Amino acid sequence: MDSESRDNTNEKMAEQENGDRGLQLVPESVLKRKHDLDEMKANRAAQQITNPRGNRKVFSQKTKVTKVRKPESILAQARAKRNHSIRYKRVLKKGMQKRASDKKVEKTKTVTPDGVTDEDREDELKKEVTYAANSIGANIVFIVRIREPNGMPKNVKRVLNTLKLKRVNEGVFCRYDSTSRKMLHLVEPWITYGVPSKQMVSDLIHRRGYGKVEGKRTALSDNTIVEKVLGGQTEGAIICVEDLVHEIYNVGDEFKKANSFLWTFHLAAPRSKFQKDKLNFKDGGDYGDRGEEMDDLIRQML
Repeated sequence: MDSESRDNTNEKMAEQENGDRGLQLVPESVLKRKHDLDEMKANRAAQQITNPRGNRKVFSQKTKVTKVRKPESILAQARAKRNHSIRYKRVLKKGMQKRASDKKVEKTKTVTPDGVTDEDREDELKKEVTYAANSIGANIVFIVRIREPNGMPKNVKRVLNTLKLKRVNEGVFCRYDSTSRKMLHLVEPWITYGVPSKQMVSDLIHRRGYGKVEGKRTALSDNTIVEKVLGGQTEGAIICVEDLVHEIYNVGDEFKKANSFLWTFHLAAPRSKFQKDKLNFKDGGDYGDRGEEMDDLIRQML
């Protein structure tokens, strides 16, 4: 009996080996993928039963993600808001005192001409240029908002809304006089401003300019759009984009009308999100009066 059972066992093992050799082996990665697909189909079928409208997430109080804020961030924001409120009241009552000069300040910088690729020639062609470091004596400034509303007091927000700067990286032209200067000083930590050149005013209007036509934001694609809103029978009527550039830069008699026609300029961020997050660039950067260096910032944001 023992020999017969041993022979039967050997025969069964041989048959099993022959049968295994005939089967096609499937890679483990393929089996896992098939298992994941079957599980996904089962989940979709279950969602179809609970949500007949389709495969959508049903947002409710149970599925909403709770955002956790650290107490330190709340305290820091409240502290910043209090400090900005104190600064606003001080500037409103006493002005900038010695923090802003009433005289035109001039500085020098070394400039290399554009288009020079040879390093040896760069050193030869470098020259020092004198420029105005503040906006004293100018008729017009271009203002750009550079900070988020975190820690912003209500009175600062009110002034920024008056200047039509409701979002970050938005810019507007403004007549520069004693009234507007005091207003800029009140919100100086949130903005930067300076004197644009005529070429930069032209680039802004041609490349980023939009007009307000019947309350809608309309691209300045044709001179007829400007003529329709700003044109008239008077001698100094604005009938084309070049007239608009001339009126804005020279702050003519129709400056208020022309500036109200222009929509707020939407500019690009001068730094990328990677540079801000990974390279520890603080939000905002250099604020306040840039003078004639404003062209460099606008060129980066166009």
